[in-house]
Amino acid sequence: MTDSLHFATTRRPGNVRHLAFVHGFTQTSRSWAPILTVLGDDIDATCFDAPGHGDSARVRGDVSRTADLLAIRLREQARGSVLVGYSMGGRIALDLAVRHQSTLRGLVLISATAGLRTETERIERQQRDELLAQRIEAIGVTQFVDEWLAQDLFATLTETQSNREDRRRNTASGLAASLRECGVGSQEPLWERLASLEIPTLLIVGELDTKFRDLAAQMKASIGANASIVVVSEAGHTAHLERPIETTAAIRRWLDVNRL
Repeated sequence: MTDSLHFATTRRPGNVRHLAFVHGFTQTSRSWAPILTVLGDDIDATCFDAPGHGDSARVRGDVSRTADLLAIRLREQARGSVLVGYSMGGRIALDLAVRHQSTLRGLVLISATAGLRTETERIERQQRDELLAQRIEAIGVTQFVDEWLAQDLFATLTETQSNREDRRRNTASGLAASLRECGVGSQEPLWERLASLEIPTLLIVGELDTKFRDLAAQMKASIGANASIVVVSEAGHTAHLERPIETTAAIRRWLDVNRL
């Protein structure tokens, strides 16, 4: 095992903006390609493979440990970074923000939550995730990815947008470990710490993802005036993959408004 997260970085002379990206469960750092394609040459980007995924398949760590590893890397960005996280990656990014706030200039959360509020909910989720982890180990990555993408949560994601082949680069052991260690049931809920966020925070959700629209509204209320919400029209849980141009435009507008 290793403690070094794999990442890929673009660098262009003279750029002052740097965005770091953390993907969702079963994805890899390559899943941000639709966003990077339209991001613009004036922004540098670093895309990380989360523990158990992609080229970080042998890395292990829960949400807070992963956030610590990311913070170490981001401190090397002397100018400061804006951290973008989707779903699982959003929970990791939020954990980093509340515990290593000085590392960041801003935070973008796509289809994310601050965790499960009650211990009962967390225990039940851990039990479901353990069964799912065992399922991955039993059937392998190829079949599991097909089952994962067949969920209603991804009904608005086209076959091309799903990037199925990249997800299949993952390993059964890596994904199983990620569920056990980085699942929402294993994470400390962060609702009570949201008010401590002083950096500009953007919450992005798909119009059709009603559950996470409600969560985004609750998170905004807890964070306060420095938080804003963008609802991406005709998009579901994977708004950034379904509508990359609209999502990227929203991020750029927010960067400009907040002078980040």
